[in-house]
Amino acid sequence: MRNSSKSRVKSHGSAAGTPRRGGKGSKPEHPRRQVDTYFEVLDKAYQHPTNRIIQWVAIPLFSFAVLGMVWMVPFPEIAFLKKHGYDMFLNWGSFFIAAMIYYYLRLAPTLSYAALLTVGVFSFFIVQLEYVEQAGGPAVWLVCAVLLLIALAALSVGKSMERTQAPFHTFWRLLVLGPIWLWHFVFRKLNIPY
Repeated sequence: MRNSSKSRVKSHGSAAGTPRRGGKGSKPEHPRRQVDTYFEVLDKAYQHPTNRIIQWVAIPLFSFAVLGMVWMVPFPEIAFLKKHGYDMFLNWGSFFIAAMIYYYLRLAPTLSYAALLTVGVFSFFIVQLEYVEQAGGPAVWLVCAVLLLIALAALSVGKSMERTQAPFHTFWRLLVLGPIWLWHFVFRKLNIPY
């Protein structure tokens, strides 16, 4: 008889009636992720509606320009890869993409997949710019440098619209996390967990 009353106490919480974690009347606790903290800081720092519109254009433009410039840095020729025709798939942009996606994957896996999709689209357009350059058009690095300056100027103008000026490290975080920060708004709108 004593054993059955002890097992009842163990299965229903303490004898004093305190609820178990996750029991009736209490919410299950989820550990706060670092990415949520980053997004919260960005949300507080950048609230002006016009600045938000600027960011939706300038952040992808900035990311595209940075990727394009890194892509165009000369990569050493590796005979083995050239022999088998794989040399066109390996450049500094490949390493940049891998590092960026790995960092995003550590922060929020689902958002990193969306960022990878974005990088795929960017890569397509960078290759198109390479074809234009080969046909006598402007150099890819020059186009990307101009786009980078335009994006930074637009983001700076947007930053100046804010009521309180965010510190530089917050602006830097916007540049680094901008792609997944924008994607998180889409995911929230579609009610997709990230």
